[in-house]
Amino acid sequence: MSTMKSVSKPTRNNWLLDATLFISAIIAMLSGIYFLYFPIGGYQGGRNPAYDLVILFTRHTWDDLHTWSGVAMIMVVVIHLSLHWHWVVNMTRRMLKEIFTRSKTLNPRGRFNLGINITIGFSFLVTALSGIYFLFVPGSRSVVDPVFLFSRQTWDILHTWGGVVLILAAVIHFVIHWNWVVKVTRGVFWIFHRSPRQVAVDTPSAPSA
Repeated sequence: MSTMKSVSKPTRNNWLLDATLFISAIIAMLSGIYFLYFPIGGYQGGRNPAYDLVILFTRHTWDDLHTWSGVAMIMVVVIHLSLHWHWVVNMTRRMLKEIFTRSKTLNPRGRFNLGINITIGFSFLVTALSGIYFLFVPGSRSVVDPVFLFSRQTWDILHTWGGVVLILAAVIHFVIHWNWVVKVTRGVFWIFHRSPRQVAVDTPSAPSA
């Protein structure tokens, strides 16, 4: 019998949530890179001949992919935070305790991991808020910039570089947790490869071997 153990239901649900976030983030990242290298300035056939360059999809399709993958990311992150709110509060308290009392409650690895998580959280907040701005504020050249807190150009800069920082920090976060990703992914997909006999043996009601 295989020694691989199936993951618990909460862990499996957390993996599914993270997988959804990962897929939507990949789509948002790729579409964002498209717009980073092929900006909207100029016009097709004029100063910007690559304005509507088709790379797999048209510019309009890339725009839809970027918008709705971003919306999906925001929704998943809200759920993710609600499920891990206790961890967020606990780590915030430990961080503040270290700052104000100068006591070492975290080891260097934990401190680095916390710093990456804070970077991800802050850059995601900037990227999400600027993305919501562009989602609801008209972008036509004929429309006067409403200047909500910042000008449209400033929101664009915040969205672009917030996204760049988010991608870099997320890659580091992914590398740090690679062993967890591999282990849980194997556990999640192992359930689909079990024989009926293995399922019967590995149910919680069955005595351990």
